[in-house]
Amino acid sequence: MKTAGIPTVFIIDDDRGMRQAIQDLVESVGLRAEAFATGQDFLRKQLGGNPSCLVLDVRLPQLSGLDFQRHLAETGVQIPIIFITAHGDIPMSVKALKSGAVEFLTKPFRDQDLLDAIQQALQRDSAAREQQAEMHALQERYHDLSVREREVMTLVVSGLLNKQIAYELGTSEATVKIHRGHVMQKMEAGSLVELVRMADKLKLSPRA
Repeated sequence: MKTAGIPTVFIIDDDRGMRQAIQDLVESVGLRAEAFATGQDFLRKQLGGNPSCLVLDVRLPQLSGLDFQRHLAETGVQIPIIFITAHGDIPMSVKALKSGAVEFLTKPFRDQDLLDAIQQALQRDSAAREQQAEMHALQERYHDLSVREREVMTLVVSGLLNKQIAYELGTSEATVKIHRGHVMQKMEAGSLVELVRMADKLKLSPRA
């Protein structure tokens, strides 16, 4: 069976029976599942390019789930987290959710509640990956611009007219028009409004 493209649910729980039960549940709905006893074991795993999420027990023997969540954030590992616990309390759940957790489930929980949370987490990760891919493509297009084309783009999105840009750069209006056309083409912008949105995503400073 090919696994490429199939989302993966990672499970971290020191209870072997719970790990296996969650893995069986996840695989029963056609998803991949990989289980670990500790956060350290998970950190040795190389995450793939497919959407994924993490089902994480709050109480672990070495590093608590909340500490592990913070560690992932500090090291730049972005993966949606669903917390599970047999000893949860409201302050703990609030802290986890404020730190970006998708859900906080108290054992024993209904299978469907966990599956719903997993689907929500996978959708969140898929959307984040799409945004990252779009941003990467946008940055590549921008880097393909010449230095002068970048200057023209910055002035165009600042609202200057071609003749004003020509004055700013000490060149002719005809030359600015050519550069402007190249910018629109290379950036794949269908309109000035679209180019402005791209500049905003790239965080270009006016007249930088």
